[in-house]
Amino acid sequence: MPDELSSIRIQQIMQMLPHRYPFLLVDRVTAYTPGDSLEAYKNVTFNEPFFQGHFPGLPVMPGVLILEALAQAGGLLVSVSSPEPLDGKVFLFTGMDKVRFRRPVVPGDKLEMRAHDVRAKFKLWKMNGTATVNGDVVAEAVLTAAVIDREDV
Repeated sequence: MPDELSSIRIQQIMQMLPHRYPFLLVDRVTAYTPGDSLEAYKNVTFNEPFFQGHFPGLPVMPGVLILEALAQAGGLLVSVSSPEPLDGKVFLFTGMDKVRFRRPVVPGDKLEMRAHDVRAKFKLWKMNGTATVNGDVVAEAVLTAAVIDREDV
C-alpha cells in the first residue's frame, strides 16, 4: 500500500494492478480514503489504439472501456482498503449493475473516475463507480468483484 494518501503515481499503480499497455486505463490516483473512496483519472488521447476502429472519422471511447477504467479504479480502491496483502491474488469483476452512459468520451477528454461507498463481505467487494469529464457524469455503475487466488483462475 502506498504511504501517501493524496496521490498514487503510475509506477505504484503498475505494482497494484496487473494491467499493461494498451489495457492499463488509469494514469494517476489523485486522492483516496481506504475503506471509502478513490479518485483517479485517465487522459484520453487520439493515440489510443481503439480509436482506429471506434469509429473512423468519429473517435468515441467504447463504453466497455469506460467501465473497465472504473473497474481498475475500483481494483485500486480494494488494494488500498484490504486488511490483508493482496500478493498472489487477482481482482475479478462478478457483476456490473445499474450501468448508465450519459455522454460520449472523446480524444482530449480527461476521464475522471471515482470508486466510492465500498463494502466488503468475505471475498466479495461492492462499490459505486462514477466517471466524469469536466464535472459532467459520462457513466455510472454499481460494481461487484471477487478477490481470489491467482492460481484458481
